[in-house]
This record gives sequence, structure tokens and C-alpha cells, in this order.
Amino acid sequence: MGATFVRLHHKGPIERFLRQDVFLHLYALGDLDDFFWPHTDWYGLVDSGGLQALWMRYRAFSPPILLGLSTEAALPASRILLKKSREVLQAPLYAHISPGLVDCLQHSFSIVSHGDHLKMALRSPRKVQSVATTGVSPAGEHDLVELERLYRTAYPGNAFDPRMIRTGTYFCLREKGRICSAAGVHVYSEIYGVAAIGNVVTHPEFRGRGFATRVTAATVQSLLQKVSHIGLNVKADNLPAINCYRKLGFEGHCKYVEVTLGQGRMQNGNG
Repeated sequence: MGATFVRLHHKGPIERFLRQDVFLHLYALGDLDDFFWPHTDWYGLVDSGGLQALWMRYRAFSPPILLGLSTEAALPASRILLKKSREVLQAPLYAHISPGLVDCLQHSFSIVSHGDHLKMALRSPRKVQSVATTGVSPAGEHDLVELERLYRTAYPGNAFDPRMIRTGTYFCLREKGRICSAAGVHVYSEIYGVAAIGNVVTHPEFRGRGFATRVTAATVQSLLQKVSHIGLNVKADNLPAINCYRKLGFEGHCKYVEVTLGQGRMQNGNG
């Protein structure tokens, strides 16, 4: 009996599949949490051996985000899954895709690449525990207006979700009476034991003073008390950021690509 393309509605089989490579699927694991789950759609390829491949669409942003990531072993099944998914994948989408899967989409969408990205995993927690976080404090809902202003000014195109402030995982540093640097998470779930660091920003006026390292360290130190797996995504050519994360105990886990999927056939382009 051949593999079947199905929509997935139950968290158990999804979680078991994703935990085969926690850091590859860190975001998807976090999205199983009830905080994110209502905004998600899950599809998979199932055969007699169970779930062989899956992808997830997160609808809280515009355009929605597609997570189409695969281990090397699951690439053949993932390619079949994406080819079977053409009728339910509607452009536009912002996609995180494993490199061996991009060509499966080129006949259905125009594709604009935003470059190679790296998933990093916290492997040496002792490093971040030794980093001083002088002056850093938790950010709360009362800081939301100021934080949104900082992201608009210093991090255009950011993926800051104001709801995440409620998780208590954002930290900031003030200079001259205003927030000049902040860090938090894109995904966080105590239930599933995962967090993805994100929205690390420093105002241009204050860069080069180690502020991003301090607020990121404070965020990670706090998360270590609550979850067992902490990771992040970073553009593969952003060497200053990668070096900063390495000093905090993160190591490269795998590469993936970010692309915008639009209507029509593939076009060459760079984001």
C-alpha cells in the first residue's frame, strides 16, 4: 500500500516525528503548544510505518509561514509530500525549507530567495551562565509601545509578535532613559521544553558595546530554568551574530533556506 497524503489533527504523532531531530524542528515543536496551535495547519505523508514526512503552516503572520524542513533520511518522503501538497499550498508564503526540497516547489510558485540560514543549538550552557548581564531587566507589557518603536527603527522587517511579551521571556537594557537593546523568543513552550531565541535588536546609536550579548545572555539564562532545548535561526553570512552566539554556547546544527513563494513560476531573485 502506498503512502497517503493527510491533514494531521493530533499532536501525539506529530510530536513523536518532530523529536527525531529536536533542533531541526524546534519551531514546530513549540507550535504544538496551545498558545500557537490554533494558528497552525499540519499535513503529512503516512504509510504502514506511520508518519514519514510533514510540513506546517503558521497563519498568525502575513504572509503565513511554511516550515518544510527534513532530515537527510526523510528527504525522499518530504519531496513526495510537497509534490502532493500543491493544491493546499496557497501563495504567498514565507517558507523555511531544507535545501534539497526547494526544487519541488519551483513548478508551482515563483521563488525569491532570502539566502542560506543556519540553525544553531545551545550545546554549552556553562558559557552563557558566565556572561554578566549588568543593567538588563525583564520587559513587560508596559514596555510594549517602546519595544515596537525600537523594532520599527532598528530592525525593519522583524517578526515581533506582541503576544510573546506575555510569556515573560523578553529582556531589555536601557540607556538615557529608553530601551536601546532587547532580546526574546520567537517560540516558547514549557510543556514541550523548547524555546527559539529571536528579535535580538540594538538601536544603531548603541551598537558595538556588547548590549546584544548581554540581553541575549539574560534571555537564555532565564530560559535554562524552564526548558531543555534552546536554539535560534541566523543568516549564514551574518558572521558577527554567529560569533556572538558561539561565545554564548551555541553551535551550528544545520543549514536551511528562507524563500518567499509567490504565484507563478520560479524567478531568479534575492531578498
